[in-house]
Amino acid sequence: MRMSEKLIKEMFNTSELPIIDFSLGDVSQKAQKSTGKLSISGVQPKLSMKLDRKNNSLISVAEGGEYILKPQTAAFPNIPENEQCCMDIAAEFKIEVPPHCLLSLKDGSWAYIVKRFDRESGVKIHQEEFYQILESGDKYKGSVEQVGRKLREISTAPGYDVQLLFERVVFSFIIGNGDAHLKNYSIAYKDRETIRLTPVYDIVSSKLVIPDEEDSALSINSRKNLLKRDDFDKLAEYLNIPIKIRYEKFDKSLALMETIIN
Repeated sequence: MRMSEKLIKEMFNTSELPIIDFSLGDVSQKAQKSTGKLSISGVQPKLSMKLDRKNNSLISVAEGGEYILKPQTAAFPNIPENEQCCMDIAAEFKIEVPPHCLLSLKDGSWAYIVKRFDRESGVKIHQEEFYQILESGDKYKGSVEQVGRKLREISTAPGYDVQLLFERVVFSFIIGNGDAHLKNYSIAYKDRETIRLTPVYDIVSSKLVIPDEEDSALSINSRKNLLKRDDFDKLAEYLNIPIKIRYEKFDKSLALMETIIN
């Protein structure tokens, strides 16, 4: 897979694509070595990576990571390709996404890598997941309405961020992402005066690998499954999303998806 010079520059600030000098079979050991324990979210291992500019290679690190790498997993094949595709589609929807791409490991298997957005010039930006903010205790326990209400309270651009939230919820439904839980929505404290919804992350079409999964990890209009447009309309009303914007976002998403498929 050939990567454009523009994306290489955006991802790594280099002119040549960095190499990864380890194989899929090495991932679990590297995760355990760098953290002292096996780091797994669900069933997919993740590695914190940093660019060794001297050798133009990506190496796993315990601290100071610049990227997150997600390799293949036996339980759900092609998850890296799935996430890459969904993030690319999100970008086409004009949804804010961090720089991301697929890279080949030493054995030729594909891994998804994303640039961390909680770092700026090497300084960590404080972020909080809504799992923490709502003190849920269960990342699947809660509603989009709760997230939206709290987001409106704490965001320094509440009206705009709530609109972005609605757009992302609609997008997740359209692509079949039934796993957008409380840990998949976060805010960033960029400075003392700026608190905003973060870019999207961990977006996959979960229904491609778990067809019987519910439509939404969080309830929408008191439902998680068999969602209809009326449920999103009720959500929009609750979030005070203007009718013009509400329908524009929904119809625009559907029209764009049809264009991509065709």
